[in-house]
Amino acid sequence: MNPDVIGWLASAVLLATLVRQVVTMARDESAQGISRWLFIGQCVASVGFIAYSAMVGNVVFVATNAAILITAIVGQCIVARRKSRHARA
Repeated sequence: MNPDVIGWLASAVLLATLVRQVVTMARDESAQGISRWLFIGQCVASVGFIAYSAMVGNVVFVATNAAILITAIVGQCIVARRKSRHARA
């Protein structure tokens, strides 16, 4: 089996899990207990992994970590909006 196929399948599972978590957070009106440091750390790690993956020429990891970075940014925006809305209420 081509190693890239395993990489892409693993990437799909990871991204499906992260997207599901973001959807769950989006449904939580208060966003209590969700730390912004989770997203900050995820963004920093993703940028580092994108750079590393590009340097070693691994397209699977570049694409996966770019998608993970996007989920972190979306998640942070959702949580910030929810916490702001909850604080005003």
